[in-house]
Amino acid sequence: MTIRAQAVIGAAYGDEGKGLMVDRLAAARQNAVVVRSNGGAQAGHTVLSPSGQRHVFHHVGSGTFAGAATHFSRFFVAQPMLLLDELTALEDLGCRPRLTSDPDVLVTTPYDVIINQAVEMARGADRHGSCGLGFGETIERNLRPAFTLTMRDLFRPDLCARLIAIRDQWVPQRLETLGLTALPDELATALKAEATLQRFIQDCDATLDHVSLWPDRRLAQLGSVIFEAAQGLLLDQHFGAFPHVTRSNTGLANMLAVATEAGIEKLDVTYATRIYTTRHGAGPLKGETPKLENIRVVDPTNAPNQWQGTLRLAPLDLGMLRGAIAKDLALPRKGIVVNAGLAVTCLDQATGPYSATDGDDILMLDPADAAYAIAQAVALPLVAESWGPGRDDVGRNVDVAA
Repeated sequence: MTIRAQAVIGAAYGDEGKGLMVDRLAAARQNAVVVRSNGGAQAGHTVLSPSGQRHVFHHVGSGTFAGAATHFSRFFVAQPMLLLDELTALEDLGCRPRLTSDPDVLVTTPYDVIINQAVEMARGADRHGSCGLGFGETIERNLRPAFTLTMRDLFRPDLCARLIAIRDQWVPQRLETLGLTALPDELATALKAEATLQRFIQDCDATLDHVSLWPDRRLAQLGSVIFEAAQGLLLDQHFGAFPHVTRSNTGLANMLAVATEAGIEKLDVTYATRIYTTRHGAGPLKGETPKLENIRVVDPTNAPNQWQGTLRLAPLDLGMLRGAIAKDLALPRKGIVVNAGLAVTCLDQATGPYSATDGDDILMLDPADAAYAIAQAVALPLVAESWGPGRDDVGRNVDVAA
């Protein structure tokens, strides 16, 4: 029997409606498992349940309200201190998701967060747009075998000694390499505090009560697979505008690698885009504007913050969208059949005809048929359009594929 999986990928800079699309797919399947294919706690995928419950998913898969389990692939980065907070928040909403993790999932320590925040603060006006959660620093540290920390290492009896080595040996080395001679007082205090170490060890112990180790190669045994990507194609470490990128593959690359191991033969991919473009933090944004004509931007999730500032806006660039998706679909398929379609979100935020660009051309789109026009421009079939924040708002004007 052919093993088939679903996938949701953001086609821009993130915040395209990936959580909504994953929730919709999970609700249509029994025994679904959402596989986090990249990123870590810096992801923020908002889902509104049919009963009105709202949650921004960071670690846990966005299909949780629909009853899906979550699997962390080996390309994911886990952060125990934030995972436990999210699980508590979900329990308050009546959800206790089943979590599995490949043993090689990297683990963020508080020391990675301290380095990340110190570096970003030192950049001043030249910040890269980091979330300040230690994602890139975790990957950098794990390039050194002496300082690696993975999910399997949380079971090690020498966990404390390994963390002390990271604190006392790796951190000074890394700071010296980065040219940082001193940390801000608050970060310096946290680095030295014994309470930082002990609290993190407690978080690691608690994580083991919630997460079971399960290799990616046995993924298909967990249920009906839905890959959930984080960030977007325009932030991919290979395709984005360096240095304003995330240190991961945000599209098909990781999914294809995991699918090959797991014996998955077909992948139905949904690329998601808003009807306009958004971006967090620093980096280029073509056509950036403080206000979009005839679009009422509603985004309670992305409130201004000290690390990424205010959400930035621009008209949808169809040429950039088309190019990003084409690059992703041009990756070697490794024998896996890939079927791709487009989901267009936030159509309800258009109050009248609005503009998009395609190269030097400015196009006016009517909300009623904008989704079709956008899909035609990127040469993909339209598989979903969203006229609101919940799964019941998806597909109002289209015949959505199952």
